[in-house]
Amino acid sequence: MNDFHKLSAVEMRDGIARGRLSSVELVTSCLRRIEIREPLIGAWAHIEPDRALEQARAADSHRAAGKVLGPLHGVPVGIKDIIDTAELPTEFGTPAFAGHRPASDAAVVLRLKAAGAVILGKTVTTELAFYGPGKTRNPVDPARTPGGSSSGSAAAVADFHVPLALGSQTAGSILRPASYCGVFGFKPTFGMIPLEGVIAQSPPLDTLGGYARTVADTALLTAILTGQPCDLEQGEGRSIRLAFVKTPSWTEGDKDMREAFERLLSANENVIVEAAMPDDFTDTSGLQRAVQFHDIARNYGPIVDRHSDVMSAKLKQVVEEGRSVTEAEYELALRRREPLYRALDGLLSGYDAILTPASQGVAPEGLAATGSPMFNFIWTYLGVPAISVPLLTSGGLPLGVQLVGPRGGDARLLGVAEAAMAALKRP
Repeated sequence: MNDFHKLSAVEMRDGIARGRLSSVELVTSCLRRIEIREPLIGAWAHIEPDRALEQARAADSHRAAGKVLGPLHGVPVGIKDIIDTAELPTEFGTPAFAGHRPASDAAVVLRLKAAGAVILGKTVTTELAFYGPGKTRNPVDPARTPGGSSSGSAAAVADFHVPLALGSQTAGSILRPASYCGVFGFKPTFGMIPLEGVIAQSPPLDTLGGYARTVADTALLTAILTGQPCDLEQGEGRSIRLAFVKTPSWTEGDKDMREAFERLLSANENVIVEAAMPDDFTDTSGLQRAVQFHDIARNYGPIVDRHSDVMSAKLKQVVEEGRSVTEAEYELALRRREPLYRALDGLLSGYDAILTPASQGVAPEGLAATGSPMFNFIWTYLGVPAISVPLLTSGGLPLGVQLVGPRGGDARLLGVAEAAMAALKRP
């Protein structure tokens, strides 16, 4: 068995373009990896090997004919199962939509196909991309959660099933699984990636992004999904200055996590400067929660009412809580975003990025829950780009470092992430 599945997306793409590797060989390697590991990891909601190989053969024929190749030509990608695919079921992580077949592909799937990607399959999501866990286990330690809601996508990339996979975030659904599974997880600026064909949970917060094992692959995927160039700006060789902030959630994080970040700060005093959050940031998690839960009640409430027998108690509870959020409270929570974003100007403009935890600690044991998104609420609410970088470990398990930048500074933030991987000393 070859190890083509362990290559990065850039290496796969370049190998195919130069004739050193065929898409069929690559996809076959990935499918063999999935065949071996999927019974343990459970990353996939739906996968059709024959359809994937058919796409790979078409990609190889396209190259053999001398046609122009796309930036992901012949490279397999996983699609979170809340994103519409016309040729594969989209079931949203719930039996309420078992066998559901969308009429067309989501906008991001069309962009991936136009880039030449092979759509390998649909990855497991939690129930309606909220808290109810799916079958996926953490590849680093299968007794632990991979996080949620983009559970299958993070696990599939971490376990070398695919080099790239799509995720989404309304609270912490990209960053937290990336931290737990030890991969890069990137949530771009709100609105940078089209949401057509993606289930709506909370439109003011919903953001698509993805997973990769290198920053270069993350930038490649981001460029394709946004339709904009994503140059890393000489990431590895640049000098950087980072603002380490303790958000209001800091004291709720695990003791081991807090100590790991304190050691990171001490080991990199020439790069990382501790800075205080503005005083206004005392209840931003409550503001995010008001917006998200209000919208869950509006968008998921009718689904829960129709399919109450198959819905989790937690989702029913949140729908009820969301129905208690008044329109005045909802509108106030939305209005608070811009003043709060402006209050961060000194941190966002005075440093290359904000550095802060991506999760409350390492992946919790057990599969009954997916962990807390407490360290992601603020950044999702403000619509800023954020990336979880696999820089730390605690007790031998991954612990992500979250880097945050200003709105629209996505490419620059990815360059900072590349530089951080090279420059920061691991304690």
